[in-house]
Amino acid sequence: MQVVTRFAPSPTGLLHLGHVYAAATAWRAARAARGRFLVRLEDIDPQRCRPAYADAILEDLAWLGLSSDAPVRIQSAHLADYRAVLNDLAARALVYPCFCSRADIAREIVQSAAAPHTPDGAPPYPGTCRTLSATARAARLAAGDPHAWRLDLRAALRNAPTLRFLEHTDGWTRADPSPFGDVILARRDIPASYHLCVTHDDAHQGVTLVTRAADLKPATHLHVLLQHLNGWPTPAYAHHVLLTGPDGTRLAKRAGAPSVRDLRAAGLAATEILARADEGRVLF
Repeated sequence: MQVVTRFAPSPTGLLHLGHVYAAATAWRAARAARGRFLVRLEDIDPQRCRPAYADAILEDLAWLGLSSDAPVRIQSAHLADYRAVLNDLAARALVYPCFCSRADIAREIVQSAAAPHTPDGAPPYPGTCRTLSATARAARLAAGDPHAWRLDLRAALRNAPTLRFLEHTDGWTRADPSPFGDVILARRDIPASYHLCVTHDDAHQGVTLVTRAADLKPATHLHVLLQHLNGWPTPAYAHHVLLTGPDGTRLAKRAGAPSVRDLRAAGLAATEILARADEGRVLF
């Protein structure tokens, strides 16, 4: 099987060295196996993503020599694909509409002994709308009440076999998505979640090896479940270190991390920027 890797940034800002490290890791893994390297723009959040950033990302990648081996997939151009997946899950009673606001959820959590956060960093959903009757759900949907779509984790796991994935550093690993609870797969203002889109697109594009930062490693447990529910193959995973700034915090433009554009303007060549990313050096 041909090795296919990908780099999938969100165009919410300019590329910095952390992005360069991630892209180069995926590119090198593909080249080492004589495989293919793909670029995907995860731009489903219209409030944060900007076309100008998308253009800059692709231009910077080309300048670095990390261009995609196939046409770049733009997620916002494929919203119908994600809606079809949601509709199928809904028809199988694996997702349900959630009409709760954040304030509603916060009140429920205060009254319960729930854990403080899911692996996504969000408060755990107490399952309020999971128990709504079909009649009540239909009435609220017909009335146009704002809602998200949540995975019914209990239903999803009911007939699931033992799930596992191949992690580069750990070998075969058992997947345990239970800490995520009834995670959101589509929001009121965003038609599909990261979890749904990334698993769909990895399958659609034939990705066989996912290389990404270690902070996304917990999400793999949920992604393996979504792959099982939708009949999609599970790729191998290799989670790499996060590049950090001098104070030990994750690199971010808002925290002052120099962008590739900054480094180019300072006169650094592409080979120098790639080397700095490999070394984890963020200062001039």
